[in-house]
Amino acid sequence: MYVAVADNLIKNDGFEIGPQVFKNSSVGVLLPPKQKDVTSPLPGWIIESLKAVRYIDAAHFSVPAGQYAVELVAGRESAIAQVIRTVPSRAYNLSYVVGDAKNGCHGSMLVEAFAANVTQKVPFQSTGKGGFKAASLRFVAAGVRTRVTFYSSYYHTKVTDGVSLCGPVLDQVKIMPLKL
Repeated sequence: MYVAVADNLIKNDGFEIGPQVFKNSSVGVLLPPKQKDVTSPLPGWIIESLKAVRYIDAAHFSVPAGQYAVELVAGRESAIAQVIRTVPSRAYNLSYVVGDAKNGCHGSMLVEAFAANVTQKVPFQSTGKGGFKAASLRFVAAGVRTRVTFYSSYYHTKVTDGVSLCGPVLDQVKIMPLKL
């Protein structure tokens, strides 16, 4: 039986530290991929994809906890990652929340999470009206550093116009070492 130890290894786990969001802006902030900007505007995270991700706030979107979250708006081309320090052969638990931003994005959403050599697909049926679900996976570290990556498997558009990209929301990412 494994028990989680109390130290979260993820930096900026709730995406509470990020770019300035203007008070009267209701569209969020597009964060450029690393090919465009060497320094990430989302401390601790790498925007690892070819396309941007959207940084959203609780004042204008449905955010599961805190004031901010990330919306994966461009399918597999919209990914975020973080490299954490791990102990080889030690077990860890990755937990996170997936949902919809309450912005008219609808359809079958699927977020894929990768940690070490483990993959998890978390489906979420969105009606564009908000809502979230928690997910977790257990993995064993292969080395002293482990890359954790998230992306959306599908492309989505808002139901109101059919052309504005949107996607699943990711928040509350935590990795806890497991102890026997």
